[in-house]
Amino acid sequence: MRKISVLLFLAWVGFLFYAGIALFTSGFLLTRLELTNHSSCQEPPGPGSLPWGSRGEPGACWMASRFSRLVLVLIDALRFDFAQPQLSHVSGEPPISLPFLGKLGFLQRILEIQPHHARLYQSKVDPPTTTMQRLKALTTGSLPTFIDAGSNFASYAIAEDNLIKQLTSTGRRVVFMGDETWNDLFPGAFSQAFFFPSFDVRDLHTVDNGILEHLYPIMDSGEWDVLITHFLGVDHCGHKHGPHHPEMAKKLSQMDQVIQGLVERLENDTLLVVTGDHGMTTSGNHGGDSELETSAALFLYSPTALFPSAPPEVRPEEPEVIPQISLVPTLALLLGLPIPFGNIGEVIAEVFSEVEDSQPHSATLAQASALHLNAQQVSRFLHTYSTAAQDLQVKELHRLQNLFSKASADYQRLLQSPQGAEAALQTVITELQQFLRGVRAMCIESWARFSLVRMAGGAALLAATCFLCLLVSQWATSPGFYFRPLLIPMAWGLTGAVVCAGLLATTGLKLDSVVLGAMAAVGSLLPFLWRAWAGWGAKRPLAALLPMPGPVLLLLLIRFAGFFSDSFVIAEARAAPFLLISLILLLVAQLHWEGKLLPPKLLTIPRLGFLTPAGPPRHNGTHALGLGVGLLLCIRLAGLFHRCPEETPACSSSPWLSPLASMVGGRAKNVWYGACVGALAALLAAVRLWLRRYGNLKSPEPPVLFVRWGLPLMGLGTAAYWALASGADEAPPRLRALVAGASVMLPRAVAGLAASGLMLLLWRPVTVLVKAAAGAPRTRTVLTPFSGPPTSQADLDYVVPQIYRHMQEEFRGRLERTKPQGPLTVAAYQLGSVYSAAMVTALTLLAFPLLLLHAERISLVFLLLFLQSFLLLHLLAAGIPITTPGPFTVPWQAVSAWAFMATQTFYSTGHQPVFPAIHWHAAFVGVPEGHDFTWLSALLVGTNTFASHILFAGSRLPIAPALALSL
Repeated sequence: MRKISVLLFLAWVGFLFYAGIALFTSGFLLTRLELTNHSSCQEPPGPGSLPWGSRGEPGACWMASRFSRLVLVLIDALRFDFAQPQLSHVSGEPPISLPFLGKLGFLQRILEIQPHHARLYQSKVDPPTTTMQRLKALTTGSLPTFIDAGSNFASYAIAEDNLIKQLTSTGRRVVFMGDETWNDLFPGAFSQAFFFPSFDVRDLHTVDNGILEHLYPIMDSGEWDVLITHFLGVDHCGHKHGPHHPEMAKKLSQMDQVIQGLVERLENDTLLVVTGDHGMTTSGNHGGDSELETSAALFLYSPTALFPSAPPEVRPEEPEVIPQISLVPTLALLLGLPIPFGNIGEVIAEVFSEVEDSQPHSATLAQASALHLNAQQVSRFLHTYSTAAQDLQVKELHRLQNLFSKASADYQRLLQSPQGAEAALQTVITELQQFLRGVRAMCIESWARFSLVRMAGGAALLAATCFLCLLVSQWATSPGFYFRPLLIPMAWGLTGAVVCAGLLATTGLKLDSVVLGAMAAVGSLLPFLWRAWAGWGAKRPLAALLPMPGPVLLLLLIRFAGFFSDSFVIAEARAAPFLLISLILLLVAQLHWEGKLLPPKLLTIPRLGFLTPAGPPRHNGTHALGLGVGLLLCIRLAGLFHRCPEETPACSSSPWLSPLASMVGGRAKNVWYGACVGALAALLAAVRLWLRRYGNLKSPEPPVLFVRWGLPLMGLGTAAYWALASGADEAPPRLRALVAGASVMLPRAVAGLAASGLMLLLWRPVTVLVKAAAGAPRTRTVLTPFSGPPTSQADLDYVVPQIYRHMQEEFRGRLERTKPQGPLTVAAYQLGSVYSAAMVTALTLLAFPLLLLHAERISLVFLLLFLQSFLLLHLLAAGIPITTPGPFTVPWQAVSAWAFMATQTFYSTGHQPVFPAIHWHAAFVGVPEGHDFTWLSALLVGTNTFASHILFAGSRLPIAPALALSL
């Protein structure tokens, strides 16, 4: 019954944490209402006569089409500076030489020799800059919110009105080739489709080569109206090598040849659009909102004159910027389609100028007509959305509607007498643009507004749950404590939640499962906290609830307060090591001030039955100082492996975080490979030396044999995998299949060995040496017999002696049955490290699979991590008095230091709490090419991201017995 009570209590605590996290994320992860309304040719966006330009032609849809065909070339991650013309070299300044500059030479020549036919814009992308969200924006003209980023690898069909649906509904033949994500977003929408797997970012050529195999034959056949291609090589090259690798120059040159081949085949009624869905950071990733990620290229070209004048003279550092969603209404009207219902983009006005028309003011009137249609559609969307949802700003909404009403009335008046109204037309255009830009700004602000009430409530619930765990951890050490009374508040809370749900259902109110779960959690927690205060807190000082030392509590409070400051959150990678260093200095100083390093530690423990004479001190000031200096040195060296947050552009990330495959130069790569293998060998050597010092390599038990032979095999497998991964691109063609197979099998073999070692350790966790001798006199035992798992504090105090006694009895009985002649003596050695040896072995086995998920040079960080752990354990053990009751009493200094080290290692392994810093390459370690195991890839990426917390959480459980190794 006691076990059931404990399990129920743990389930209750888990529910409290889940309810708090769900309440917090419901206010933090933003979303918006998606309308299913659709635009159609039969329903104009608003009242009024036909727009100028349709001329009442039969079948005209809002505006007469200017182009019959469209070629849309989407080059994933085509950053603007990849297509920007390269600046000429200025004398006296060093030339700029970057692999991605000047590689789209044909595109730049078109801009120079045909300025009326082509234009290059900087497309401003809205975050999050993940592919699925950008495709959604490029086809719907709306703004996906942050919560959509979670669907980037599990895309669903777009329910909103979009360009693809408008094209198919009007009978256009849409042909697609490229990224298979389009099949998930638009199932069954294409007349012909050639989908290629896109998940493997290591593959730079499969998608691009597959497109090129079908692109020109399909284009020459003429059996299409809209041709869409989605190239992935540039994006994958960024993820694998970064934008500054020579491979990026090759991919951009290939895209330049594609653009040239398309231009040569274009007919006069065809529009070519080349665009990127997002940019990339200097490390080649994307997902955030930095300038490089939100800057994409947009190139428009037509064999006939598209623009009435040459592009304005602008400085290269200040290009013409348009929002990415502006492409949706522009293409819709150019192709004679209705603008998608939910679009909030603004048409590119200059492409609607009738170049061949000689009527006065015709160009300006055409622009005003397109903008007015666009504004009518947006106004209709706002009216429908504000009726269905209440998340738009009412005051700003009224202001914008009044602005649109005035601009629309002015436009209608000008249609009656367009002559001599150039200035009035410009005024109308300005008013319509102000309305459209104001709507976009309002939607961005409204759909990016956090629910502070829910976030605060979730944080308060999580804090109260942590306080509950602290209280129970204090009470559980007292004799006669039972978990059953703690379950009464849980029953009351669940009952209250059921009653509230019933009342809400009977009154017809809308149920919010997140709020209802939070109400149940609060209802179960408040009675418990009230009983705790009334029965225990009012009788004892508050300080008894916080048994940790004051300085340690101060450091934790500083760490907690840092999360409420933007500056400290951005600088968390430096703040966490600073707090860890402060804690280490505090430990060393405290040991000296309290005199624990100077006098000898006397083993005056009555339970052992004898008195140990005074001896030389086991620890002295020099020893503790050496431990502290070693810890500080390891932390400082680990800080060299850092990735700069995107909010600090002046910062330079460590170049050592990239994989060896991205390095240029064989000699440098070989040197780094040798250093990585050396770090791996040093890690294995440190573990073996530590186990040998404490006598844990002399046992014939299976786990010890695995440590002797299994760990070196895992080290060899890891080194071999690094060699293959770093040189896979340079392998001869006839060996590439063999290299690919070995690259899959080696990580699996290492992971399998690690799992086998952990299973052996669970089966036989005691790694000590046991000897039995016949003929020796039986020694008198002063220990109580082993009587099962410890059930009290007294049993905890005698754990190690009881294990020794249990081993004596087991081995003596076994040998007496086989050799009954004469008495036997059984001796067990190195029981002082019976726990810590198992812990170190388990962490080493766990470290190898985690190490494989990181870049090769992170092995140096893992070596520093283990050194830090050893040094910190010895330093903490130096300050624990020998009379501490029980080996399971964990000092708060150890818990705090372990938490700080987990955060420090998280940043030292190149992670940041942002999308662009996610190590996507971990998804393909030990996984064959072309796989569709999305769940496995997600597991590998998650394990890579939280590797430091997995290691430190796994080691935090047995930390108390490990501290006994120095006693």
